[in-house]
Amino acid sequence: MSTKENALSIFALGGLNEIGKNMYAIEYSNDIVIIDCGNKFPDESLLGIDLIIPDIAYLVDNKDKVRALIVTHGHEDHIGGIPFFLKKLNVPVYATRFTLGLIEIKLKEHKLLRESELVEINSNSNLKIGEMSVSFFKVTHSIPDCLGMVFHTPEGNIVHTGDFKFDLTPANKEEHSDIHKMAEIGKKGVLLLLSESTNAERPGLTPSEQMVGEHVEATFMKAERKVILSTFASNISRVQQVVNAAQKTNRKLALLGRSMVNVVAVAMERGYLTVPDGMLIDPRVINEMAPEKVAILCTGSQGEPLAALARLSTGNFRGVDILPEDTVIFAAGPIPGNERNVTSIVDNLFALGAKVIYGSGSTSGMHVSGHGFQEDLKLMLTLMKPKYFIPIHGEFRMLHHHRLLAESVGVEQGNTFIINNGDVVDIEHTIARQTREIPVGNTYVDGGDVGNVGEFVLRDRKQLSEDGMLMIVLTMSKAEGKLLSKPDTISRGFVDKDFSEIRRDVNRLTTEIVNELLEANRISRNVLKKQIKKSIRQYVYTHTKKNPMIVPILIEI
Repeated sequence: MSTKENALSIFALGGLNEIGKNMYAIEYSNDIVIIDCGNKFPDESLLGIDLIIPDIAYLVDNKDKVRALIVTHGHEDHIGGIPFFLKKLNVPVYATRFTLGLIEIKLKEHKLLRESELVEINSNSNLKIGEMSVSFFKVTHSIPDCLGMVFHTPEGNIVHTGDFKFDLTPANKEEHSDIHKMAEIGKKGVLLLLSESTNAERPGLTPSEQMVGEHVEATFMKAERKVILSTFASNISRVQQVVNAAQKTNRKLALLGRSMVNVVAVAMERGYLTVPDGMLIDPRVINEMAPEKVAILCTGSQGEPLAALARLSTGNFRGVDILPEDTVIFAAGPIPGNERNVTSIVDNLFALGAKVIYGSGSTSGMHVSGHGFQEDLKLMLTLMKPKYFIPIHGEFRMLHHHRLLAESVGVEQGNTFIINNGDVVDIEHTIARQTREIPVGNTYVDGGDVGNVGEFVLRDRKQLSEDGMLMIVLTMSKAEGKLLSKPDTISRGFVDKDFSEIRRDVNRLTTEIVNELLEANRISRNVLKKQIKKSIRQYVYTHTKKNPMIVPILIEI
């Protein structure tokens, strides 16, 4: 794909028809600006995969055009891919003060901080990038320092909202939405709006964060023993509410979980979180203190098996125990797909005798979404009054509902583009069209390996996980191709019962295959391995209805 000179193109490398790994791009003439670079976590079908990040092959092919990465806010699905991106494209990264603090943690882990150019911006910043300029406006979300942005191009203004909701009584008064500025942007004219769609199916307005603070404080007041509250580490407003409740009930506060410790440190250092002197305690002293004087703030609200709450629920967190009548609060609703893991932890906590407050925010009062409901989305559309609209950050049904909302407040039918990752919307002479695409996909991170795990590897891992493997070891004469000893079959994850009979038959069949090939003068490593795999697979499936991986190992002497 190459953009026509003086034409404007908008496309996504992530974040469309999915939740996570957000990455969008604005291209004009010889300049490309990237918005966000997130990751998402794999489901259980992607065995061994740690992270999924955007495929940036197109950007690498056009690296001379890539000018900057601008970040809307500090959630993992918007910053988690940045270290991997910067290893390929070391361009300036623009973000707010708090967001930069979180990015710096990641870059330190990847040993990239020294060579990275990080530039602090705020809602009053103005950037000049090639023939485009970028200005910003403040939005409310579930993490501090969130921005929407306006790209001022010769074709017209392009607005990207970032993740947002409208909360007139946010927990932190500094985190209000800049509604007046949004209205001014709309008054000057918006050619195209990209707006998030996460809660496009949910009617009404997003409840206020203030409601959560009241419920947290009331629960702390009633609790007779320890209070353990689990939430997203990045939700600093929620963390501040816990600190306030602990202060009012004269409790000390312990932090459990690496991300919780890291994010709270950044928030305190940069002035986004106020914690009284002497309130924070070492987790190792929790069991020594009177339980009514302790509160714990931890990670694991989504049922992550290695997070602090999961380990607490199984009694595997060294030095900290959950005892009968302790109160455990889930101050975050389960993300779709995590319900089973969350339910398992809730069951474990009840088995320990704890009082557990869990469920959706509307039932527990302990969580409100950081993403706007339908009325929030309609308000944004009404303020911006765009000619064209691209719903982003959501699965197809969410994008579809957002399109209907846009049409209900005045966006003309046919002027909304529901597109997939890689689809390109071109704007020329203020007319938008979607007629082409660039190749995109997922890039898998497997330990230290990035992008080298393909479908064949995943298929093999799936086969191994379901049916195990059979290794057939053959010791052969290098000169003559004859077997020097009987084959030996080793089973891993296959069957225990009656394996001796299968093993005997597999060894016999393997010997017959070697002798037949030797007789026909067709003995070679490749032919032998292929024939063993074919015959043994057929035999094993006939007798067991299983399809293990067959691995012939030839040792030539």
